[in-house]
Amino acid sequence: MVNGGRQKIKCKYCHKIFLGGGISRLKQHLAGERGNVAPCEEVPEEVKLQIQQHLGFKVLEKLKRQKGLKSNKKSFTPYFEDMEEGGDDNNPVRIQKPVSVLATSRRGKEIVEGASNQTKKLKKQNIPAARPVVGLPLRQHFASQESIYEADMAVARFMYDAGLPFSAANSCFFQQMADAVAAVGPGYKMPSYHSLRSKLLNRVAQDAGAYCEELKNTWEVTGCSILVDRWMDRTGRTVINFFVYCTKGTMFLKSVDASDITNSAEALLNLFDSIVQEVGPKNIVNFVTDTSYRTAGKLLMSKYKTFFCSTCGMQCIDIMLEEIGRIDEVNEVLAKAKRVTRFIYNNAWVLNLMKKKTGGRDIFQVAITRFASIFLTLENILSLKDRLHRMFTSKAWTQSSFSKQRTGLEVAEIILDPLFWSFCDQTLKVTKPLLSVLHLMESEERPSVGYIYDAMEKAKKIIIEAFDDKEFDLMPYLKVIDHIWQEEFHSPLHAAAYYLNPSVFYNRSFSSNKVIQKGLLDCIEILEPNLSAQIMITSHINFYEESVGDFGRPVALRSRESLAPATWWSLYAADYPELQRLAIRILSQTCSITRCRRTWSMFERIHLKRRNRLEHQRLNDLIFVHYNLHLQQRQAEAVKARCSKGTLDPICLEAMDTNIGDWVEDMGSVEGEDLSWMDVSGPSERTFFSHEVQNMDDSVDSTEDRSRNATKGIDGSDDI
Repeated sequence: MVNGGRQKIKCKYCHKIFLGGGISRLKQHLAGERGNVAPCEEVPEEVKLQIQQHLGFKVLEKLKRQKGLKSNKKSFTPYFEDMEEGGDDNNPVRIQKPVSVLATSRRGKEIVEGASNQTKKLKKQNIPAARPVVGLPLRQHFASQESIYEADMAVARFMYDAGLPFSAANSCFFQQMADAVAAVGPGYKMPSYHSLRSKLLNRVAQDAGAYCEELKNTWEVTGCSILVDRWMDRTGRTVINFFVYCTKGTMFLKSVDASDITNSAEALLNLFDSIVQEVGPKNIVNFVTDTSYRTAGKLLMSKYKTFFCSTCGMQCIDIMLEEIGRIDEVNEVLAKAKRVTRFIYNNAWVLNLMKKKTGGRDIFQVAITRFASIFLTLENILSLKDRLHRMFTSKAWTQSSFSKQRTGLEVAEIILDPLFWSFCDQTLKVTKPLLSVLHLMESEERPSVGYIYDAMEKAKKIIIEAFDDKEFDLMPYLKVIDHIWQEEFHSPLHAAAYYLNPSVFYNRSFSSNKVIQKGLLDCIEILEPNLSAQIMITSHINFYEESVGDFGRPVALRSRESLAPATWWSLYAADYPELQRLAIRILSQTCSITRCRRTWSMFERIHLKRRNRLEHQRLNDLIFVHYNLHLQQRQAEAVKARCSKGTLDPICLEAMDTNIGDWVEDMGSVEGEDLSWMDVSGPSERTFFSHEVQNMDDSVDSTEDRSRNATKGIDGSDDI
C-alpha cells in the first residue's frame, strides 16, 4: 500500500501502481487475468499459480452459494472424476480432475486452463509444479506459526519412527515432496507400501533408465570411463559399485558383492570383463579402479589393448597425505591437533567458548577423503592460531574447571607451544599444494584428466620453493610424492591429455619431455586401432603445435582458457577429423572415482540376505534408482553442491563418510559401545551433562547463563 491507504497499491514485482480497485484488482494483476488490469510481467511463476488457485477457489464458493450446495466435504464430490496419476517425474502424486461444473463458469475455466499452462512451463524447466487443485489457499503466506510447527512435528515423528538418518533432510527431493503434497491439499493419501515397492518404483526406474540411455548416446563420440568403487565394512565384507562417467553425466551401472573374490586377480578380471562387455569395449577410454585392484586392471588392459586402466586420483592423493602423516614430525603434530579437537568437541562449554572467540567458526573441516579432512582441519587450526591463543589465556578459561583438569592443561600447553605452530606451518607447506590437486579432481566443472599432470608438476614446484631448496628437509616429502605418483597413479593418458589441453600446451610454462611424448604415442596406438588413422594423426599433430588453420583463429586463441579442452577441439579441429576424435575422447575423461553416499543398509538387503528372484530384482531397481537420482541431481546442481560444501556439522558423526570420527569422538566414553542412529546426543552431550553440569559452580557464567547453556544444543541452538 502506498502511503498506508488502499486507494493506492503498488505491485512489488513490477512496481505498477493501481488507483482504486483494491486487493481484488491486484490479485487479478498477479494472476495474469486480462480485462480489468494489465497482467504482471515480473511475478514468479509459483506466486502466479497460487493466486490463480486462490481466485479459482473464490469462483467455486460463488457457484456453491448459487446452487445451494452444502459446505461439507461431501459437497465437493460432484466436481471431480476418478483419481489419476500426476506430479513430476520424480514425485508422482494422485490428483483429482476438475470437470464440468467449473467449466460452466468462463472465469473459472480460464483460471484452470491458465494454471495448466503454467504447470507445463514449470515441467519443461524441471521444476515441480503445484497442482491446480480448487480450494488451495495461500498456505505459504498465511499459514499460522502453530500450523507450521505441527507440520514440522509430523515430519519429525515420521523420520524418528521410520529410523531415517537425519541426512535424509538434505535430499533435494525432500522439499519437492513437501511441495507436491501441499499442492494437492489436505486429504492427500500417501502412497501405500505396495505401491512404493511395485508400481511407483517401476515408474521411477524407467525414468532413471531413460536418463542413462541419454548418457549412453554420447559414449560413441566422447568415450567413457568405467569407475570401480570398492566399499568395505569393518567385518571385511566388500561391495563393488560400477559407475560410467562421460562429460554429460555419471550413471550408476550395477553393484556386485565381491567379498569372495576380492583377493583373486583372476576372479576380478572376469568380473571386470563382464562390465566391459556390457558397456562396449569401443566406448571405453579409461578403466579407473581402486588401488587394491591394480593387478586385475593391468590384466584387463593387456587382454583388450584398446583402452587404459589407471587408479583413482583422489585415492592416490589421499595415500600421499597418509604417508606424509606417518613422518615423525608430522605424526606428532597431528596427534596434538587431534587432542585439541577431541577436547573441544566433547565439552559443550569449551565448544561454546571457542565459537565465541572464533566468531562462530568451526575448527573441523569435512572433506571428501579422510586425510584431506585431517589436513584441512590442521589448516583451520593454524588460521585460528591467534584466536585460540586468546581463548586459552582468557579470564573465562583460567577461571573455569576445565583449566585445572589434566586434559585441559595439556591442550592449553599445546596451543601455547611455539614449536607446535612451527611444525604445523612446515607440514602445510607440503599438504596445501596436494589439497589443491585433490580439489581439482573433485571439481565437476570440467573433466580432470587434462589438468592432472600439470597440477602435480606445479604442486611439486611450489613445495620445493617453500623449502628454499633445503634438500635435507624436503627429501622425505618428495620421496613419498614421487613414489606414489610414478608407481600408483601416472598413466600415458595423463601425459597425452596434458599435451592436448590447449590452456596448458600454449602456456609459456609448458615444457615437453620424453614421458609426455611417449604418453602421446601410446594413446595414439591404443585408442586408435586403425593404422591409416594413426598415420594421419601423427602427420597432423604439427598443425596443432604451430597453431595452423583454424587452430590459429583469433577466437580460438581467446578461448583456449575459457572453453573446456574437449569443446575447444570440437570447434577448431574440423579439418583434422582423426586427430580431433582422438583429442576429444582423451580430454573427455576423468581420473577419479565418483564418490556417492554410502548406504550400507541398502546393500545388505541386496547382497547379504537370501531373496526370491522377484524381490531381488526390486531391490536392484531400488539401488539403481537411488544412485542415479543422486547422480542426476548432482550433475544438475554441481555449482550449488560446491557452494554448500564444508557446511556439515562436525559433531554429527552420521554426516561423516570419511572415517575421521576419531578426531571428534570421546574415545574413553564410547569405546566398546554399539551406537545406533537413536543416540542423537552422541558423546558430546553425554560428556557435557556428566561432567560440565557437575562443575557448574566453578564456571564463570552467571546462574542465568549456565541454565541457558545447559538447555542449549551443542551448536548453540535452543533445542537438543
